[in-house]
Amino acid sequence: MKKNYTYGVIGSGSWATALIKILSENVREINWYVRNSENIDFIKTNSHNPNYLSSVELDLGKLKISEDISEVAQNSDVIIIAIPSEYVNSEMKKINIDISEKIIICALKGLVQETNLLFGKHMNKFFNVSNNNFLVIGGPCHAEEVALEKLSYLTIGSSNIKLCKKISNDFSCKYINVKASDDVVGIEYASMLKNIYALAVGISNGLGYGDNYQSVLMSNSIKEMKRFISKRHKIKRNINNSAYLGDLLVTGYSTFSRNRMFGNMIGKGYTVKAAQLEMKMVAEGYIATKKAFLLNQDSINKTKTPIIDSVYKILYKKRSARKIFKELSDVIS
Repeated sequence: MKKNYTYGVIGSGSWATALIKILSENVREINWYVRNSENIDFIKTNSHNPNYLSSVELDLGKLKISEDISEVAQNSDVIIIAIPSEYVNSEMKKINIDISEKIIICALKGLVQETNLLFGKHMNKFFNVSNNNFLVIGGPCHAEEVALEKLSYLTIGSSNIKLCKKISNDFSCKYINVKASDDVVGIEYASMLKNIYALAVGISNGLGYGDNYQSVLMSNSIKEMKRFISKRHKIKRNINNSAYLGDLLVTGYSTFSRNRMFGNMIGKGYTVKAAQLEMKMVAEGYIATKKAFLLNQDSINKTKTPIIDSVYKILYKKRSARKIFKELSDVIS
């Protein structure tokens, strides 16, 4: 196993910027794919991302920024994919080199839109990346708190535990505590589902429900998450660990949560389109809701998902949020 890895980060949003800040604590060289040449010029001149986490001062001495995704992939041992799930397929298709031997880290939250696959399965099927070279990174870890260097927690999952521990060391620093896990599929699903439940909490808040109701909603959400994941990947896992319950809690309750914010707008009467336009950021729970709902129609893996079903009816069937949540309140306990 190589002693020191060169990392490449694909994506230039809040999470990508936060990961670059973390890696800069330990890693000597980071390649960074940024699509917009004007943003690259700004970063090189000002040492800040102009659009996301603009308070973070970037260490330009460690960064090699390029608008050529293939160049970044070619020059990196480890490639971190930090693109919203709805755009990841189109961006990955731009890579014109063989990356089957690269180490791939999934830092996105949701299924690949065009294939309906978890990212690990997508990379295995279309890029021939083995499970041994694939990792997933989960929370609870808001990018905004990384920017402030508040103590945060990451879970990195891989079937290759030796590699997982090596990568975990590169992410560990004074404000980041990292744990290794072998539950790759569970962490991928949890990263997707927690955004749906945060969106549900936001809707309830927008409707005027209080903390008492929201706590019951969150309690039911972790039980629903456990059922959903267990149907698809039944292994021994403690759903109360930080990669599952912890990530759900921070996404559901934090003022930094864009999914909670999006849901809050829906609860207050915004249309989906109006909420998206006002936020100007991607709330991945919107796409994830449809993906999770449709996945759960599979008769073999179907389980009770009243919260996912309720959010789906509101977002995609344009049902009354107030009426749907009144019905939901009679089901959860």
